Amino acid sequence: MSESPDARQKLSDRIDEKQRAVRAYLARERPRRNRLSNVSIVGSGLAAALTAGPAVGGTGFTHATANLLSLSEDSIVWRVLCLLAVILSVAAALSTNFATSRAVADRVSAAETCSAQLESLAVSLDIGHIDVDEAVKLYQQYAGQVPFVETAHA
Repeated sequence: MSESPDARQKLSDRIDEKQRAVRAYLARERPRRNRLSNVSIVGSGLAAALTAGPAVGGTGFTHATANLLSLSEDSIVWRVLCLLAVILSVAAALSTNFATSRAVADRVSAAETCSAQLESLAVSLDIGHIDVDEAVKLYQQYAGQVPFVETAHA
């Protein structure tokens, strides 16, 4: 590639375009990653908490809770608690599996790294501390780390 200002500008434009695509990807996927993680953590924690009362307190806990809630049978207490614990456990397991199967956390980390690398490359290119040929190689290397982030040129 030539060292012309036009070639430098085209590469700079390509880097900017990829950075915009990576930022858009991160804006979508960071909240998704956080939601999946939160559902997993909160769901499993609440499931454990719901089963702790009957497990630790035994029939005394279920009798007291049934009286407090004016329930005719104390078996309703442990049935409801167990059902809620199952639902929360399933939600936690599903969110963990969705995050893992789609490698959400790994992809977000790769995109964050790529974003920082592209920013550094753009600065080096703009101030002339790197020649165009070397910058092209680095751009290809960095962009290759996030093949799941598409741009108009992809």
